[in-house]
Amino acid sequence: MIDIFEKINELYDKRREIELGGGDERIDKQHAKGKLTARERIDLLVDSGTFVELNPFIEHRTNDFGLDEQKGPGDGVVTGFGKVNGRPIYLFSQDFTVFGGALGEMHAKKIANVMDLAAKNGTPFVGLNDSGGARIQEGVVSLDGYGQIFYRNAIYSGVIPQISVIMGPCAGGAVYSPAITDFVFMVEKTSQMFITGPKVIETVTGENISPENLGGAAVHNSISGNAHFKAATEEEVLQNVRRLLSYLPQNNQEKPPRQDHDEQDDYRPDLIDVVPFDAIRPYDVRKVIEQVVDEDSFMEIHQDFAKNIVVGFARVKGETVGLVCNQPKVMAGGLDIDSSDKAARFIRTCDSFNIPIITFEDVTGFFPGVKQEHGGIIRHGAKILFAYSEATVPKLTVILRKAYGGAYVALNSKSIGADLVFAWPNAEIAVMGPQGAANIIFAKEIQNSENPEWTRQQKIEEYRQKFANPYVAASRGMVDDVIDPRDTRIKIVQSLEMLRTKQESRPNKKHGNIPL
Repeated sequence: MIDIFEKINELYDKRREIELGGGDERIDKQHAKGKLTARERIDLLVDSGTFVELNPFIEHRTNDFGLDEQKGPGDGVVTGFGKVNGRPIYLFSQDFTVFGGALGEMHAKKIANVMDLAAKNGTPFVGLNDSGGARIQEGVVSLDGYGQIFYRNAIYSGVIPQISVIMGPCAGGAVYSPAITDFVFMVEKTSQMFITGPKVIETVTGENISPENLGGAAVHNSISGNAHFKAATEEEVLQNVRRLLSYLPQNNQEKPPRQDHDEQDDYRPDLIDVVPFDAIRPYDVRKVIEQVVDEDSFMEIHQDFAKNIVVGFARVKGETVGLVCNQPKVMAGGLDIDSSDKAARFIRTCDSFNIPIITFEDVTGFFPGVKQEHGGIIRHGAKILFAYSEATVPKLTVILRKAYGGAYVALNSKSIGADLVFAWPNAEIAVMGPQGAANIIFAKEIQNSENPEWTRQQKIEEYRQKFANPYVAASRGMVDDVIDPRDTRIKIVQSLEMLRTKQESRPNKKHGNIPL
């Protein structure tokens, strides 16, 4: 008769074998590369003692190309659920020590199963990616597995927050799942993303490039914009994932969590010195943000990409807000193709997850040039218009200084649905800047004047007084109030409180057709 304890011991032996993954030698190789194992990463991500593993005993069922003689504990991926900051998440963590983390049929099935559970339970989903790509030995079923994951990424988009963390190679079809998710994190030096690797590129095009220079963290955070965050170590990256989750609701039916905050005076006298009165002098808009939001609460997104616009999450009186801000110290805060994409994507993310949007505006317009026009600035700029118009969350705008032309309209003006627009008294709101406008409107008078430069300066000032000031827009209801800069946080706090119960619908439709 078989002893029950013999069976229990067998169970624990099997679990230990699964938890060892590819074995000590491969784990040592992983560590030698500066990388953690799949389970070590999970331990850093979730609250201690909260992780529950699902489907640990799944293995591949392929007999071709010698796979029948190879064991694959867990089929190269660990899946399950745990808690981050006391709130549940579902996750997967690919195990590079087993088949190089390559995705096969059962590997994909585990991920798809846990994604479905996350959606059913209205819970964020985090993917820790470390994979050599599709498992070639399994042929087309591995590609079908990717399709199963892509499909779920797409249909659960805007339903639950989805976060991808690239912690090793991510190549071929594998990169499209992170591209569909809401946020992508990368580790400097050890993680890469690319459709075709350096060897294939060299064979096809003759170009010679390293994996890091082709698809490393620096490239995707600053040039392509495919990644939102990077950090020097896996520990730091995973800590940042935990921080990001603290700003997000569990799903699209909830509001973001509120955090306790220290009561403080909302009057900010230092704001008067942050923004230069001279409209052409640059400054760092982050200094405005620091004065308005709760202390140390700003988490910038896409920090190294399209630096002429600053976006990110922060808290005001403990509540999550999304910030979209022109950056006058880069390209005078003008909007170009990349900054338009960056802003539009962030606006839509905030709207998906019930996060109020605050816009700090100081914009010269859309950036001119043949390269921008030929690159499709019309289409890309229209994305901002579409995103703001479509959004139904509370939307506030503060015009800090300049608001010119189509960019003024695009950046959450009253005409495209802003709930409240405030302007500082030095704001210039016009079709174009006073200098350019005066040169066009009064061209003949300036040309025929005995002192053209004196006349030009007079006409510039005349235009500024008549049109390029906040009171003209305020008299037409396009600005709700002209405010003392030092009262900016006070006005934002009051407005967010007033708009807390806002409800707004859109015409019934399948979805809009944003100009992609």
